[in-house]
Amino acid sequence: MNMFKTAALGTVFAVLSGTTAIAGCGIGAGNVSIIANDFPAIHAITDVAKACAGDGLTVTANMTKEHQTLNAPGMSGTPAEYSVAVVANSSIVALLNDGLVRPLDDLIAQYAPDLPSVNKVTVDGKVMAVAFMANAQHLFYRSDVLEKAGVAVPTSYEEVVAAAEAIRAAGIMEHPVALNTGAGWNLAEEFINMYMGTGGELFEAGSAVPAIENESGVAALNMLKSLTEYSNPDYLTFDSNATQALWEAGDTALSVMWGSRGAAVLDNEGSSEDVVSTTVLAAAPTLGGGATPATTLWWDGFTIASNVSDEDAAASFQAMMIGLGEDVVKANQDAAVWLNPAYVATPASAGVIASAEGGANPYPMLPYVGLMHSALGDNLAEFLQGSESAEQALADVVAAYTTSAKEQGFLQ
Repeated sequence: MNMFKTAALGTVFAVLSGTTAIAGCGIGAGNVSIIANDFPAIHAITDVAKACAGDGLTVTANMTKEHQTLNAPGMSGTPAEYSVAVVANSSIVALLNDGLVRPLDDLIAQYAPDLPSVNKVTVDGKVMAVAFMANAQHLFYRSDVLEKAGVAVPTSYEEVVAAAEAIRAAGIMEHPVALNTGAGWNLAEEFINMYMGTGGELFEAGSAVPAIENESGVAALNMLKSLTEYSNPDYLTFDSNATQALWEAGDTALSVMWGSRGAAVLDNEGSSEDVVSTTVLAAAPTLGGGATPATTLWWDGFTIASNVSDEDAAASFQAMMIGLGEDVVKANQDAAVWLNPAYVATPASAGVIASAEGGANPYPMLPYVGLMHSALGDNLAEFLQGSESAEQALADVVAAYTTSAKEQGFLQ
């Protein structure tokens, strides 16, 4: 299985040729039913797609934070309840494993022949999704707080810890750091970001055998623990909504958040001028003397269900491509880091771009990576709370992952 790579975002933005292959909404009859996450960029796409309804074409969308638990069941029936699932690096894997999404090569050839290769998520030589936006976690910092504490902008996590100590010692903030360290998926993602930033691989080459019980794994955990020592004691509950709220309230000065939160943080809503005017988005910090930003690159894109008629598949593909047109991107510049030539980089996208240009690795798109992600999320909190060693936490992760991987046939 090939990993999607956003190349260098210098060329990444010269992508997705909009709707040049489609003249208006002349799609014809069919049923388009979309399941997707609930955030502004997706609304922008689906609102335009839904406007194509009529003359025998129906277009509906279910926008929900629960999309990852609903898409597989909703695409398993015959016919599938959803003809389109908007997915990311991780969420496409379950659909691929169960054969719930179809190759798009024929649809691309007919309706979007000029689609650039960087938008094609290719698995075993077949295009299985069309990527339309990039995302990554990266550093947000308060320039005024750093200046007051007398420290330079940190570029490594070691410098983040030193800056946090200086801020605390100066009596400016007791808890200047916030990351998405909520126990479960978020905490696991933070570990993967750190671990891959060291150059570590989650699995032995060409296999599903775990490869995290090493110095890089210990270093990643130790850095996470160092950071949480400068975080609010409730750090094991922090998700994106919590970290954004802390930032907008002016309670933190160094945070690692998703690039897709950048526009909301900088929009002058829910915060103060003091916070907004001094917020800067930068590349994810490095770790352990490395040069690679310690984050993972993500894409969001759309897939088409296997269990729908060819007519509905064609209608769904065309409706989504219309929703991804250049006019949509121009009208929603701040909503995402769009993979479209009409996109112009904004301050909200600076951190994602810098992380990509710094060589951050894509999140692994492997059939068993979800099992590793779950095992990490279930077994790292004890280490952060001080009840077990880093080595024991990693051993617990490997044991849990191995059990699951054997049950699903990835390991013997």
